[in-house]
Amino acid sequence: MMVGAKKQRWIKVGLYISYVLVVLSFLFPLLWVLSLSLQTRFEVLQVPPSIIPTSFAIGNYREVLDSAPVLQYLWNSFRIVASTVVLTLLIAIPAAFALSRYRMKFKSQLMVAVLMTQMISAVVITIPLYRLFASWGLLNQLWLVVLVYVAVVLPFTTWFLKNYIDTVPVDMDEAAIIDGCNKWQMLSRVLFPVSIPGIVSVVIIVAVQSWSQFVIPFILIDDASLYPVSVGVVNLQSTQTQITTHLLAAGSIMSIIPVVILFVLLQRYIVGALTSGAVKG
Repeated sequence: MMVGAKKQRWIKVGLYISYVLVVLSFLFPLLWVLSLSLQTRFEVLQVPPSIIPTSFAIGNYREVLDSAPVLQYLWNSFRIVASTVVLTLLIAIPAAFALSRYRMKFKSQLMVAVLMTQMISAVVITIPLYRLFASWGLLNQLWLVVLVYVAVVLPFTTWFLKNYIDTVPVDMDEAAIIDGCNKWQMLSRVLFPVSIPGIVSVVIIVAVQSWSQFVIPFILIDDASLYPVSVGVVNLQSTQTQITTHLLAAGSIMSIIPVVILFVLLQRYIVGALTSGAVKG
């Protein structure tokens, strides 16, 4: 018994150490960028590099706001992300409901095909789309960027919501039908309210992916006034005559603050979705 208890204790210690290492591997790049954003131009170039800034140059953030229209970039990103989230939900929720509740031939094959489209990288489709949109004279259109974003995230979100709706007992559907609900009423009044944790999880996933997307807007938009923040902050990078690494780091920190706030506010819904079995299946 003593040997078994000691073995279990060491296993737990090993697991906790692994957890700490994984967390540090994700946090260290973020903390390093934060450190660079608070250093002066001379501190950035010093050897060996300093992890903890000595000057805490908060003025870097003010300089970023003065030298680049970061607020306009943030507004562009917000418009793109909000439109992408709404349009994705309008398509994914009915599609997930149909795939979960309706009997159809080749459903398993269809679900596999839906998920396989998620394996197609945005880089693969962006160049052909650029040539197509350029021939139509449709570059620099934010609504086209939104449509491409939706096409990228829709397969996974449909799969995710379908698996979540699968966890909702079919008895609730039957009770709604007995009460006189049609299919749309059953979806809006019964399944939608109980699926809020899964839907909010999808909102976070889509928002984070859309906010951080770089390749698609970088190729499809060349009007600086329409840049999302992921592309706009690139203009802060160093040139041959000036080192601006600290400004680029400050702009990067400013660009991820909205996503962090969104995640902190809605993280409890992700836990609810996972514990309800939303990823099962």
